[in-house]
Amino acid sequence: MGPGPPAAGAGALPPPLPLAARLSYAVGHFLNDLCASMWFTYLLLYLHSVRAYSSRGAGLLLLLGQVADGLCTPLVGYEADRAAGRCGRCGPRKSWHLVGTFCVLLSFPFIFSPCLGCGETTPEWVALFYYGPFIVIFQFGWAATQIAHLSLIPELVTNDHEKVELTALRYAFTVVANITVYGTAWLMFHLQASAHAGPVPDVSDQLGVQDVPVFRNLSLLVVGVGAVFSLLFHLGTREGRQVEEPDEHSPLLAPATARPLLLWKHWLREPAFYQVGLLYMSTRLIVNLSQTYMAMYLTYSLSLPKKFIATIPLVMYLSGFFSSFLMKPVNKWIGRNMTYFVGLLVILAFAAWVALAEEMGVAVYAAAVLLGTGCATILVTSLAMTADLIGPHTHSGAFVYGAMSFSDKVANGLAVMVIQSLYPCASELCCKACVGFYHWVMVAVTGGVGMAATLSLCSLLIWPLHLRSWAPGAQP
Repeated sequence: MGPGPPAAGAGALPPPLPLAARLSYAVGHFLNDLCASMWFTYLLLYLHSVRAYSSRGAGLLLLLGQVADGLCTPLVGYEADRAAGRCGRCGPRKSWHLVGTFCVLLSFPFIFSPCLGCGETTPEWVALFYYGPFIVIFQFGWAATQIAHLSLIPELVTNDHEKVELTALRYAFTVVANITVYGTAWLMFHLQASAHAGPVPDVSDQLGVQDVPVFRNLSLLVVGVGAVFSLLFHLGTREGRQVEEPDEHSPLLAPATARPLLLWKHWLREPAFYQVGLLYMSTRLIVNLSQTYMAMYLTYSLSLPKKFIATIPLVMYLSGFFSSFLMKPVNKWIGRNMTYFVGLLVILAFAAWVALAEEMGVAVYAAAVLLGTGCATILVTSLAMTADLIGPHTHSGAFVYGAMSFSDKVANGLAVMVIQSLYPCASELCCKACVGFYHWVMVAVTGGVGMAATLSLCSLLIWPLHLRSWAPGAQP
């Protein structure tokens, strides 16, 4: 094992990451964020309202994607941690990022395009089998890119506040990606409405088969823009910045002595691993489920024109974008736990508002600001808590992110399948019962899951994060 950095014995800290390197890292998840925005916001709506598939069939495809993502995530994390050597100029994590990027680029456009060879008389199960392989390939690529990107945070920076700043920048570009998707969707719907203006001016106000080209073109635009930003990430991000020598094992050294190894099996015996994992899963459930069912709530419960499925999410993510820049000073001022609690209070306020208001009107924009701000706060803070948990144990960081994402993906998929199975209408067209159904779904996925997240946060307040020290070769 090679010597540590020259100033390691003196306790010198590595220099801050340059701004250009921080920005190039932050855009490395942009393709994933663009695709995730379409996946969570529009997949159910596209399959159910545009392609006219059953609610259970649409839910089954989303469940398939989440389970595939969940199964791939810890496996990719484990392989990214144990991989030795480099692929060209890429380290193991950037190599996985590159593989994942290609999988996403090649599969995602097919998900939002009509089934090739299918006609009006084609059974639904045939179309589901057609979309299945593309969804599995897409989710494998998405998982590989996500875990490789997240596990770079503890390698690039060591200071806690720098981790928050890097996470906040990453989330800021997540918001930019969502703004891009929703802004483009609004523009496409607007242009479509202008083209269809005629004797029946309201014919394009409702989603239907005429909207297939909109979603197909949007998916093609997403992969095109995302590919450019992925290239910028690979050109501007250097894996293992803090290591003076190109030694794969040198991060295992502390400033003075070698740190004990924390392997994947050791993480499974750490109570703090489950504390943070439960909080992260609850956070993702709130963020993803509210994003998934917001379009249904706007369309069926509030009976708003289809342009609102672009403008309301746009307002949500604009508010999240601006609030993400406050994360670093707020974390410094009141700490991680209280910052997360403030975000939860904002989300619970949104849930109470939706529960008590039968009609929103223009107030739906104010409610969207609350939800966007709250989701940004808890997501950035939970990711920073995960980076804190990993700390200097970067050699197994990808496994930690992978395991937590596994629970998040599977929980999201199962939750969607349960909700879709409870769909109250006898036919697949929305009836009077679905108006109240999606109303209470929004309350449950924000307020109900928010209460579960509060209990998880309480466990961190009572039992703060602490990892046991593993002596080399010790039997835990």
